[in-house]
Amino acid sequence: MPEFMDVHHHMKGITADQLREAHQADLAIEKDEQVHFKQAWADPDSGVVYCLSEAPSAEAVQRIHERAGHKADEVHPVPLSV
Repeated sequence: MPEFMDVHHHMKGITADQLREAHQADLAIEKDEQVHFKQAWADPDSGVVYCLSEAPSAEAVQRIHERAGHKADEVHPVPLSV
C-alpha cells in the first residue's frame, strides 16, 4: 500500500495530549477509507504537525483528516524510503 506524509500548519502550541487525541480521532475512522495512520509528530513552537500513513490515495488520507476535524494543508506521496 502506498505511503503518504501529510502536513498540518497553524497548530502552534499543540500539546502531546492534543496530538494523541487528534491521532486517535483518525484511527477511530481510518478503516472507512482503507487508511492506516502509522505515526504523528509535532513541533509546538512552529505549529507544524506531520502524519505518516498507508493509504490507497492522498484523497483518502485527506477525507479521514477532514472527518476527524483537522484537514491537512499538504499531502505528499512517499514513494521511496530507506
